Amino acid sequence: MSELERVDLAAEFSGYRSTMLAEIEVPGPAEVRRTVRRRRRRHLATAGAVAVALLGGPAVGYAALDRPDSPPGPVDPTPSVTASRTPSASPSPTGTPSATTVNPTRPTAADGRISRAQLLAARVDLPAWRSGPPDCPVSGVRLVGDPGTAKEGTNALEAIDYADVDGDGATETVAMLLCSFGSGGPQQVVAFDRDEAGRIVTIGRVVATSREKPQWLTGLDGRSDGTVRVEVADLHPGGGWPGEWSQRQWRGYRWTGERFSQVEGPTSFGPNPYSTDLAVTAQDLVLADDPTDGSLVGAVQVRIRNLGDRRADEVLLELDLPASLAPDGPAWDDCGPDAGEYRPPLRCRLGPIKPNGELTVRLGVRLSPGAELPPGTAPVRGTAAGPGGHYLIDPVIANNEDTIAYR
Repeated sequence: MSELERVDLAAEFSGYRSTMLAEIEVPGPAEVRRTVRRRRRRHLATAGAVAVALLGGPAVGYAALDRPDSPPGPVDPTPSVTASRTPSASPSPTGTPSATTVNPTRPTAADGRISRAQLLAARVDLPAWRSGPPDCPVSGVRLVGDPGTAKEGTNALEAIDYADVDGDGATETVAMLLCSFGSGGPQQVVAFDRDEAGRIVTIGRVVATSREKPQWLTGLDGRSDGTVRVEVADLHPGGGWPGEWSQRQWRGYRWTGERFSQVEGPTSFGPNPYSTDLAVTAQDLVLADDPTDGSLVGAVQVRIRNLGDRRADEVLLELDLPASLAPDGPAWDDCGPDAGEYRPPLRCRLGPIKPNGELTVRLGVRLSPGAELPPGTAPVRGTAAGPGGHYLIDPVIANNEDTIAYR
């Protein structure tokens, strides 16, 4: 481009600026303030929209949390689906997760966990108690919660525990029950469940006491594998027998589908260590005249043997003679203050007898002048006591007693 062309182009731009500037209206202060206000409103509106966008998601989420869940609809017996957390390297063309098939025909087992309060509030049916007294009900029974205050002939709840006894995946309830009678009564452990309607139903008896052994149930434990463990004891306390002398065993029971069967623990008891074999023999009583006062006097001679291998700390001898015969003579001096207090029988507390040892006593009696005594017979019994004065077991009780004639 030549110098002359550059000068002419500069002159053209200069003329254009002069013409355009004359046509442009420069805004004054008022117009500037209006423009600033408009821009500020647009800015606030934009910021508000952003805030709504940011808060809108959580607000909708919290609102959804406040709404109650919709009740579940019916569940079709279709296989459950297990989704993999790690995407497959070769996804299925359908994009469906892999499924784990379960048995759709097996119904969900009812929950058989029954609380103590629920069991006491319900009426239940029980397996039959052993024959003989007491006559405790077994149909539509309401259990008593405190065995210590249970009336005779009522069923009391002694203990409760839980185990899946039938292997259906749900928990069942096992309860130790007492048919109250005297200071104890027969016991049994019973398993309960619920049916599909939620009613309490009886599965069956786990174990029960007997007149032989075991005579006492002392513990209950339901295990996670479905085994019901019961602590049983050979003898029930009472009648001078302390519970701490009873032999105890834990035995395990499992449901076979028809009944409970023992699968663990001992099946019998050995000889109780607090026992001995006492043998009593006595001679007939023959009365003769006492010339000093006209009464009749005589003596009962008794032989006591300890055939067992345990020491008898004390022997109690009872003579069930007619009340008209009173103790007489120095042989009664060591028999204690109650020798003739509770007549009949006459009682005499003798000393200890070592294992395989024996002793013989001659106990005098007197018939007052004018009193009549027709001829007859009377039993003479011996009982062995151990530590603390508690009675020892005598497995051969038939030889603890002899019968004498008197005339």
